[in-house]
Amino acid sequence: MKPITRTVWILSLVSLFTDMASEMLYPIMPIYLKSIGFSILLIGILEGLVEAVAGLSKGYFGQLSDSKAKRVPFVQLGYALSAISKPMMAFFVNPLWIFFARTTDRLGKGIRTGARDAMLSAETNKANKGKVFGFHRSMDTFGAVLGPALALLYLYFYPEDYINLFYIAFIPGVLAVIASFLLKDKKVQPIPIKKKINFFSFINYWKKSPSEYRKVVLGLLFFALFNSSDVFLLLKAKEAGLNDTWVIGIYIFYNLVYALTAFPLGSFADKIGLKKMFLFGLIIFSLVYFGMGLTTNLYAIIALFFGYGIYAAATEGISKAWITNISKEENTATAVGTYSAFQSIVAMVASVMAGLIWFYFGSSVTFLVTAIATIIAIIYFLGSGFFKKIPSTINNKQ
Repeated sequence: MKPITRTVWILSLVSLFTDMASEMLYPIMPIYLKSIGFSILLIGILEGLVEAVAGLSKGYFGQLSDSKAKRVPFVQLGYALSAISKPMMAFFVNPLWIFFARTTDRLGKGIRTGARDAMLSAETNKANKGKVFGFHRSMDTFGAVLGPALALLYLYFYPEDYINLFYIAFIPGVLAVIASFLLKDKKVQPIPIKKKINFFSFINYWKKSPSEYRKVVLGLLFFALFNSSDVFLLLKAKEAGLNDTWVIGIYIFYNLVYALTAFPLGSFADKIGLKKMFLFGLIIFSLVYFGMGLTTNLYAIIALFFGYGIYAAATEGISKAWITNISKEENTATAVGTYSAFQSIVAMVASVMAGLIWFYFGSSVTFLVTAIATIIAIIYFLGSGFFKKIPSTINNKQ
């Protein structure tokens, strides 16, 4: 099977355009929110709530996609909602409206995530999962390089003109939606569902899922409980003395490292095993957060953002590939959606908790707590027998 198929290319380009739109705004979002009166704590609550709403929708729409054996309509609707959310942010500065606009964006991600990852999984086999998901993450993240770079260029000529950036971000969002219409669904037999699917039906999958799936997801969720929004990393860079231009610049640097290494690390993961690569990523993450908690040196922080790019490349696509490898093909969207739903719930707690710790104890304690918790997650994965029981994915061809 050819690893990078036409469908993988289209999905990757759609993700590139969407991330270009989203990430054009992401590094300036905390700066913009603070400029209209949001506190650090309120930013943490906002980010956590919108992620929780989006996450729950991932479980529901993932199961709905499996039950109807349809992927493309969910992908198209999801990317469309994310596109229209961009100009919405420019209309009003009322906190409730900002919450609604951010929720629309994340709801779009919730609708498309399970279906999109199921499409990617269906285009490959277990021997090439890391390569395909790594390629998708590379393309996706190149959008996160282009988007902030355009934002940086625009703000150079029009300092603090954040409002017009929300309108500009609408353009690549529309390109993503147009590209999504090139996708075609494969003919698959729908899964018979005895009970009517409701918003929380995905919880039933957790109860009947393989024990291996539950063990893996529990470890991933514990890590997610302490892995707060990247907004806090940007705020740390700001606290260390970087101006707005440098904050956006360092975010571009992180995404460039991520984009350049996701594909080769994904390919290498197929050779050594997805689990080993994921563990390597967690080790890098813990070192980065220990460093963030112990230094305010600008050069050190730049080096730590490099490490953070390596961590993301070694874990983001890899965790999705791992989950699709331990779930049945007909339940792929449900398995990914269920994990993503629970992940988003704990991400809400993580962001709120990080905001509280930062508010009462400062940034150093926030990062050190996360680093220590990550060490515990590493010990869990090492002690759970994953590396003894499960052979490398290269030996598990479908």
